[in-house]
Amino acid sequence: MNFRSLITFILLVIVLGLIQILLLKNLALFGIAFCFLYLVSILSFPTSMNAVPLLLISFLLGLTIDVFYETLGLHALSATFLAFIRPYWLKFVSPSGGYDDNTNPTINEMGMAWYISYAWPLIFSFCFLFFLTDQWGTGRFLSALNKSFFSSTFTLLLAIIVQLLFFKRRRGI
Repeated sequence: MNFRSLITFILLVIVLGLIQILLLKNLALFGIAFCFLYLVSILSFPTSMNAVPLLLISFLLGLTIDVFYETLGLHALSATFLAFIRPYWLKFVSPSGGYDDNTNPTINEMGMAWYISYAWPLIFSFCFLFFLTDQWGTGRFLSALNKSFFSSTFTLLLAIIVQLLFFKRRRGI
C-alpha cells in the first residue's frame, strides 16, 4: 500500500464515520432496518492487508461510533468480529485466479455479483452479532434475526449506491 492509498483509506474511514455519526444515527426504516454505512470502509480495505492492523482499525472505528451512539461497545465488538472473519470469507469467495496484491474488494474492481456475495454475509454477521448482543437475555432471537436481515439488506443497498456514486472507476488498459 503506497502513501496515496493510505491517505485515501484514512479519509474514507473518517468521512464514513462522520456520516454515520451525524446523519445516520437516527435513521431507521420502520424501526427495524438500521444503516451501518461505516462498514463500507472496513470492507473496502485491500485484500492483502494484514489482520492485526485491520482488527485495530475496526476496533477503534467501532469504539468511536460507540462513544456517539452510547452503545457500550456493541459496535466495537461487532466491527472487530467483522474484521476477524473478513480474511476467511475473502478466501472462500476468491476468484479462480486469486487476488492481485493491490485488489480492493469494491464493485468497480470485482463486479456487482461478486461484491454482493462478499459483502452481504459479512454485513449480516455484523448485524446479527450486534442485535443478538443488544437483546441478550430477553428471549428475542427472532427479533434480532429480523433486524439483522433488514439492516444488512438496507446497509448493502446504501453501500452499493455510495460506491457507484463516489468511488473512482478503474480505467482499462
